[in-house]
Parts: sequence; structure tokens; C-alpha cells
Amino acid sequence: MLTHSSIELRSPTPSLLMRAVKWMVSRQTPVFPLDEAGFHAAMAGRKLPLDAPMPAGLRRKFMVEERELNGHKVVTLHPKGGPAEWHMLYFHGGGFVKPMFKVHWPLVAAMVKRCGMSVTVPLYPVVPEAPYTAQDDLADAAWADLAARHNPSRIILNGDSAGGHMALALALRLIAAGGAQPGKLALFAPWLDLGLADPAIAAIEPHDVMLKIGTLRACGAMVAAGRAMDDPAVSPLYASAEALTALPPTRIWTGRHDLFIIDSRSFLTRLIEAGVDAKLYEYEAAPHVFMAILPTREAKDALGLLAEFVAA
Repeated sequence: MLTHSSIELRSPTPSLLMRAVKWMVSRQTPVFPLDEAGFHAAMAGRKLPLDAPMPAGLRRKFMVEERELNGHKVVTLHPKGGPAEWHMLYFHGGGFVKPMFKVHWPLVAAMVKRCGMSVTVPLYPVVPEAPYTAQDDLADAAWADLAARHNPSRIILNGDSAGGHMALALALRLIAAGGAQPGKLALFAPWLDLGLADPAIAAIEPHDVMLKIGTLRACGAMVAAGRAMDDPAVSPLYASAEALTALPPTRIWTGRHDLFIIDSRSFLTRLIEAGVDAKLYEYEAAPHVFMAILPTREAKDALGLLAEFVAA
């Protein structure tokens, strides 16, 4: 049973700007195809997609550090004054099959500025050109590299959508392995069950202007690569209660017009039952990864809450 303190509706009505953005998105070519057949057609024989380049202006606003791990670039934005006390390891979304989007860079920059922390972004390889194991391996390497140079208890794991899955999956792998753990976990509209098994999700689908169940199930099956959909390594929603008890303080942000809201609520219930300091922040009529729409009232509120979470 969720309590009044574990779930909070932050925005009971969508802002005018959010309404306008959703209207425009609904009339644009979708980021993901609208059905399973379209998804498979888009994946077949495509050219290897490339990460959106970091805007040159960010080098003037922040201290930029670049490393290479497992043959892939890992970019860190520090405040202009240098490395911060808190350091975020951030995994971008894209269904595991798309690289860094252009809109991710302003979101990363906003988190550095609003929260006063350093943010590291691994530019991981994408499925199907690379196996899911390559993504996990880079996530593990990025953690090990960062934890060797920064106090692990002052590292926060975060990600949006599939990146939220990657952040949570990394936290669960660290628990299984023992040793150093992150201090906090933040999840932006996380994809928690790659099979979208909960039938309640169907009621949200007509309102989601970005995601469709058939498309996501096809994408999830490709990423799972034959593994069972209820394997916690595939779908962290099904992690054991024992593993969940070891998670650090956790915050989740999800819009109510996002397919993933149903699993976010279910996961929050499991976290609370496991005794984790966890909260879910919901936003009425907000779409998938709304926090990347930076000018909106909703995104500003989400980043403000993230800053409070980091500072607490």
C-alpha cells in the first residue's frame, strides 16, 4: 500500500507549454515506430546510428573531461570550478537501440548547473549492432573507473527510460557483487519490465504520444536476446526483495501519460515494502521523459527535486 509520503502528484494539471509540446510531438515523425512490424523494419540493415555530438558551447560553460573505456567515449561535465562533491553517473535513454539524442546534452548540462554536481555520461554501444553485454560491461567499467577516483557514497546513479533501467540494473549488480555501493539512485521514467506484462498499461497507451506497447515488446525481446522477460537482469521490476533491501535512497519521476507509469508504481510499492527510502513523483498528462523538455514548469520542478535529493 502506497502512503501519502511515498507517492506525490507534483503537477495536477499540465502546463500550457507542456500541452503545446505534446501536440507538436503527436504530429511529428515518431522517435520509435508505432508497431512491431515497423520496429523490425527500422532495425533491419540500418546504418549504425551515431551519438549526437556534444554542443561546443558546453566547453565554455563547464569543465569537460573525456575518457575512453572499453573502446567507447565517456564524457564528464564538471562545474566550471572543478569536480563537485556529488558525482552522477548518467545513462541516456533510447530503448537500448538508439544513441545519445541531441536533447540529452541540454538535460545533462541542466543537471550540472541546477544540482552543482559533476555528471558522467557513457556513450554506450547500441543493440542490435552490439549485444546487451557490451552495454552492461561499459556501465560496470564506468562505475569502477569513477568509484576508484571518487567517494562511492557521493555517487548517484541516474538514467532516463532505458537508461533508468541501466542505472538500476547496475545498482543491483553492485549489490550482488558486494563492495562499494552508490549513495543514491534517481530514475527518470525508467523502463522496468521489458515485456510490459501488466495489463493495466493498455489504458495508458492511447495517451502516450511517444511509446507503443507492441513496439516496446519487440524492442525488449531484441535486447533480452533469448533471456526470460521476468529475469531481473532483463526486467529489474522483478528483482528479489532481498536485493531491493540493499538499494540506496531512491527517487523516481514519471509522467502520467507515459506507459512506464504503471510499472513505476508497482516498483515503488516493492521498494517501500523492502524498507527502502523511496518516493515517486508523478506529473499529470506529462509524456515520456518530460524532464528533458527543460522550459516547462514540470521539468523545472523535477530538476528542483533532484537538486534537493542530492543536497539532502
